[in-house]
Formats: sequence, C-alpha cells, structure tokens
Amino acid sequence: MGTPETLTYEADGRIARITLNRPERGNGITLAMPAELAAAVEEANLDPAVHAIALAGNGNGFCGGYDLGAAETFGSGPGAAGTGRPDDPATVAANHDPDRTWDPVTDFQMMSRNLRGFMSLFHSDKPVICKVHGFCVAGGTDMALCSDLIVAEDRVKIGYPPARVWGVPTSMLWAHRIGIERAKRLLLTGDSIDGTTAVEWGLASEAAPLAELDGVFEALLERVARLPVNQLVMHKLAVNAPLLGQGLYGNQVMSVFFDGIARHTPEGYEFARQAAADGYREAVRRRDEPFGDHGLS
Repeated sequence: MGTPETLTYEADGRIARITLNRPERGNGITLAMPAELAAAVEEANLDPAVHAIALAGNGNGFCGGYDLGAAETFGSGPGAAGTGRPDDPATVAANHDPDRTWDPVTDFQMMSRNLRGFMSLFHSDKPVICKVHGFCVAGGTDMALCSDLIVAEDRVKIGYPPARVWGVPTSMLWAHRIGIERAKRLLLTGDSIDGTTAVEWGLASEAAPLAELDGVFEALLERVARLPVNQLVMHKLAVNAPLLGQGLYGNQVMSVFFDGIARHTPEGYEFARQAAADGYREAVRRRDEPFGDHGLS
C-alpha cells in the first residue's frame, strides 16, 4: 500500500490502526477514501501479527459523511464540471440539471465502488472495532455499520440525515444491525441517536464519556486481540453468514441505485439548486431546521 491521502495506517503489535485523517473536512469521504480503506484492511489481513483492526477518526468527530466540496462526490462520476466547491453553481448545475440526461448506471458504477471499500470492513478476515465520537452521520455510518463492533462516545450523533432529502444508505445495514422497527424509525425521519441509545438498541457494544472513551476502546481491542487469529476468523465468518443469507447483497444493489435516484428527484434537484445558490451548509440547515437538528450533513 502506498502512502494514503485520506487516512493513516499503523500496525501496533496485534492491532492494526486505521484512522480517517481529514479533520479539517470532518473526515469527509472522497472517492479516494474507500479505496484507501480497502487497501489498509487488506494490509492488516495479510499481516500475520495482526489480530484485530481499530478504526477511528482524527479530529472532533468520526466522519461527517461525503465531502460535498469534492466534485466527484456529486453523483455524476469522473469529469464533473465546476470547481467542486459546495457553493459552486457550475458544479451543481452540471451534475443536477433536470434537463440534462442522467445515467443511473454510471452513478451506480461509482457508488458501488465506494460501497465495496466500506464493505472491506465487513468482509475483513480479522475483526474491526470502530470508535465513534463527536459525529458519525450520513456516509460515515456506512463505515461504522460495516465494522464488527462499535464503541461510542455517549453523546456522539449517529444517524443518516440525508434520508430526508438527497440520500439512501448504500450499505443498508440498519435493519440487520438494529431491526426493522428501529431502522424505520431512523430512516423515515432522518433522526439521529446518541451513543447511550446506540448501546440500548444493540448498535454499539459500549458507550462512555469522551474523556473515558479511549480507555474503554483500548480495553475491548486488547480483549479481542488476545484470541488466536484462526478463532477470530472462524467466529466472524460464522456470525456474518446469516446476514448474507438474508439477501444483503441484493438489498445493497437496490439501495445503491436508490441513492442515485434520491439525488435526481424533484426534491433532490431543488436541494441542489439551493446549494448552488446559497452553499451546502445553508441547504442542509434548511433541510434539517424543521426537525430541530444542527445541520450536519
């Protein structure tokens, strides 16, 4: 693996540490990040000394979702017009123009590759323990939910606000992780939960105040890493097998297509128009204000 641009990788005895490292952008996802994530996971899997993978985010939160300041994240694939700035009308107009032909398969080809990167965590031979703090929203939840265990700050914001306008979770692991009723409760409102609730709902294994979070995370990592690699691999394969039998792959194919469609509905075009006129922060604020949220994407 070459030197990654969006994350750091370090093997520390029995633990490989992958840290999202774009703190100035809320660790926002670009096209490079899922590919670099998959490469780091593969490096950990090929290292016989590594027993477990630690996934975390640098800065004041785990991940705020896709970086809407990158042109390629607008859903039209390579070659997008405009500067890529979230407040650049040319970028938005080129990629979300109702009069412009939209090819859903081109959109699918791009987003499905991002999903493969996230799912490298799910398919990793070795278990992935994810630490979330501050915020874990939108596309950031794909990485957290594709991990095996989640340790959460008690006050972290976990959810998928783009469910309101402009997005469908591509990994669509919500129902598999927390059940149909609670998955619908979040996706039919775009609401978020905190880390304490995440433990109550079975989404996270443990929650702790921020000052204690690292200690709780490291203690769980150390316990998991005590097991022989062969035991860890067999247990993970056995527990994941029912999810695959429940039709996870087909569900994800549909959800990736739906994610593209969500950005090209009348409401999606209006959201993009507002973003072009006033910037994405303002568009998100308007979207979330009626729900009493703080406007994280």
